[in-house]
Amino acid sequence: MTKLDELTSLERIEAFIEENEWSFLYISRPDCNVCHALLPKLKELLDHYPLIRLGHIDASKVEAVAAKFMVFTVPSLLLIIEGKEYMRENRFVRFDRLNEQLEQMYEAYNQ
Repeated sequence: MTKLDELTSLERIEAFIEENEWSFLYISRPDCNVCHALLPKLKELLDHYPLIRLGHIDASKVEAVAAKFMVFTVPSLLLIIEGKEYMRENRFVRFDRLNEQLEQMYEAYNQ
């Protein structure tokens, strides 16, 4: 299963993005039931994309993440490629559509 990196500060988030060509940020809060339900599905989906590294941010511990990435709701999922945001999903995620988008980007990038 996809490894999950816990990102506990803005500095660590920025380093994670810089260290990985493909960074997927999963922003959640402990009191969010949707967040808890989506994370296992996301990890399973990302098993098919070995270039993508998954980082988890607890927005209740890293409150500045909301301003840094303009996050207004959780869960928020951000795909960052080479330091630029390419995709964002919030709250209710359609995994079929997310998989399609990832597949297209992944294929284009690896040509």
